[in-house]
Amino acid sequence: MQEIFANLALGFETAFTLTNIIWVFIGGVLGTIIGMLPGLGPATGVAILIPITFGMNPATALITMCAVYYGAMFGGSRASIMINTPGDAASIVSCFDGYPMTKQGRAGAALAISAIASFIGGMIGMIFLIFLTQPIANAALKFGPAEMFSLMMFALVATISLSEGSILKGIIAITFGLMLSTIGLDALTGITRFTYGIRSLEDSIDFLVIIIGVYAITEVYKNFRDLDTVYNLDAKSIGKVAITKQEFKQSIGPMLRATPLGFFVGVLPGMGATIATFMDYAMEKSISKHPEKFGKGAIEGLAGPESANNACSCGAMVPLLTLGIPGSGTTAVMLGALTLIGVRPGPLLFAQHPDIAWGVIASMLLGNIILILINLPMAIPLVQLLRIPNRLMLPSVFGLAILGTYFLNYSSFDFILVMITAILGFLFSKIDLPIPPMVLALILGGTTEQTFRNSMVLSDGSLSILFQKPLSAVFLVLAAVSLLYALIKRRKKAA
Repeated sequence: MQEIFANLALGFETAFTLTNIIWVFIGGVLGTIIGMLPGLGPATGVAILIPITFGMNPATALITMCAVYYGAMFGGSRASIMINTPGDAASIVSCFDGYPMTKQGRAGAALAISAIASFIGGMIGMIFLIFLTQPIANAALKFGPAEMFSLMMFALVATISLSEGSILKGIIAITFGLMLSTIGLDALTGITRFTYGIRSLEDSIDFLVIIIGVYAITEVYKNFRDLDTVYNLDAKSIGKVAITKQEFKQSIGPMLRATPLGFFVGVLPGMGATIATFMDYAMEKSISKHPEKFGKGAIEGLAGPESANNACSCGAMVPLLTLGIPGSGTTAVMLGALTLIGVRPGPLLFAQHPDIAWGVIASMLLGNIILILINLPMAIPLVQLLRIPNRLMLPSVFGLAILGTYFLNYSSFDFILVMITAILGFLFSKIDLPIPPMVLALILGGTTEQTFRNSMVLSDGSLSILFQKPLSAVFLVLAAVSLLYALIKRRKKAA
């Protein structure tokens, strides 16, 4: 316990420098705006803003990306509440009762409880994060190649089995990502693989180019048909952004129940905030004395999912910081950006760079306070940004994405690659192939291959090493159970 508080004090020392405070504020504001605009969301926001982090020290870069992440979680419900159009998938549930509250003339109360619930979920989620990260990181230091390979396999299998959609399509997406990860020089032998004479591919595919393509530019393609959409919002009709004591009393129970649920769902690779919010909404409706009010403007139906949403973002940071495995699509983008600047999240991050690891955690506490101070008094001006027409917003997103691609490697080949991957991302969305499993496989593919080959060297080519190591066997069993659970769940759903 004393060690945790000492590390947290070190984190505050890092986070409370003037530079980092400024970037927490900037990242939080930009994240709120990006999360609020329909069709973007936190993963796209981080992908677009990656060039901002170039030249920063690692702590400031990670702090900025985290601020964009949880800022987007704060802002995602704004469009759901005001125009019944979620800013991202995690805000879909906020439409169920948020928009009916707006139609009832209670938009101000809906915006207020959204911000308050996000704050409470984020702060309680941070308490879990503070006390869980160090023990998990310490345990992970004991992992060998076999344990790391099995952990990677569990993360990949869990991503396709715990997420919504077809398991077969998830496997196809994972396979495609793993195939892309093998292009370029083999890290163990130095042999060039699958480049087909294209010298630009010898250094492998920069996964940040793929990320910008399949997230940022794909979103532009998907929203192009709504180019002339303009939302007319009357600021006077919103009213006072505040809630009554009775409304807070109705909301506090759902918020406190939703936070641990959201956090632990966030820790599991592949689940994410969308599943957490739907699970919480179903739970609140099932235990409510008046379930018939849900979907008709029940404030509990907005408060719970909003807390779960932000707590989930805290939970997703646990596997990222302690194991180097993304807990969500957004943290997968963050992992790619951090690898580019020379920082590899994982157990060694806490041992070798505690100022970075704990600085990020401390900055998230600061960021939640800054965001509640922004989102309550500035709620009405922020909502007015929804009036920006798509014909102005989409070209801006496209331009930022292209600039970001150029600044990665100053390579003209990356322009070709980013456009090809953007088209692939668009086609994936049309046939319902999930993007996050592909991105996760692309990022983890190299490590998965190397740890497997190292394990085979240690065991003279015998697969038995994967089952002789207790932790390795546990992760493989968890992967099998996860896949079996998904198959049973889908069979029952189809019946």
